Amino acid sequence: MTDDKRSKVIIIGTGPAGYTAALYTARAELKPIVIDGTQPGGQLMTTTEVENFPGFPDGLQGPEMMALFRKQAERFGTRFVSGTVTSVDFTKRPFTLTVDEQHEYKADAVIVATGASARYLGLESELALIGYGVSACATCDGFFYRGKEVIVIGGGDSAMEEATFLTRFADKVTIVHRRGEFRASKIMQRRALDNPKIDVRWHSDVVEVVGTAQTGVTGVKIKNRESGEINELSCHGVFLAIGHKPNTDPFVGKLELLDNGYLKVEPGGTRTSVEGVFAAGDVADHHYRQAVTAAGTGCMAAIDAERWLAEHGG
Repeated sequence: MTDDKRSKVIIIGTGPAGYTAALYTARAELKPIVIDGTQPGGQLMTTTEVENFPGFPDGLQGPEMMALFRKQAERFGTRFVSGTVTSVDFTKRPFTLTVDEQHEYKADAVIVATGASARYLGLESELALIGYGVSACATCDGFFYRGKEVIVIGGGDSAMEEATFLTRFADKVTIVHRRGEFRASKIMQRRALDNPKIDVRWHSDVVEVVGTAQTGVTGVKIKNRESGEINELSCHGVFLAIGHKPNTDPFVGKLELLDNGYLKVEPGGTRTSVEGVFAAGDVADHHYRQAVTAAGTGCMAAIDAERWLAEHGG
């Protein structure tokens, strides 16, 4: 094992959580290695304008923000490795991480910051317009749709919550749901259905998102599942509310997970079920899922790891 593949702490994943953990561990002179994953920078790499992160009063592009995060971490000596962690061995220290099924890295402590991926329909037209009117976060992007019309796809509590939130800005919100009833809780359904700004398209699927990167979203094509009829609905934004998938595949059977697949951490902290392994950001947060909260837990995980290493001779 060469020195370039050995570190006191390895951080798996980037984004606000991973980059912040890197910054703090680097400043603590732990010489962290960051394995940046399949999408370096995380979900913000597909976000256009970020206006709700403190310290940036004029806002900035998501990729630009992540570049600044990375530069700051690099300034203090963080080393980045391109690749994806495909398996882990947390049964003994130093822990072993296998990258791209061939390269082994070892660390005395590990911070998991692999995030969560929003579930999309998988339409080519939809994926092409992510960041140009297609979003999976109403809290992040709802402000941009003041006085406009948007649609929300989904039928659970998240869809009801997103639709209700969007009525603060949009003139009209249409919920598109593939069934004839919502699976959301009764109170969340009632809150949405009683809102005069919200309309519902039952038994319907979005089969195409209309627009370009230049124009943004201009509408969607909706297919009625009962009649087969396809109609075009004009709108300016499409919000997906069909869930998120935490990026925990390499940790199944290695770390304790919640029933929804997210990493289980101590209440109010970042320690996982394995001593010396910590979690930060959306991989352990199914409630807030914001850049600023991810960064906060990245800081927490770094401090927890630093203190744990000090206690255990790291």
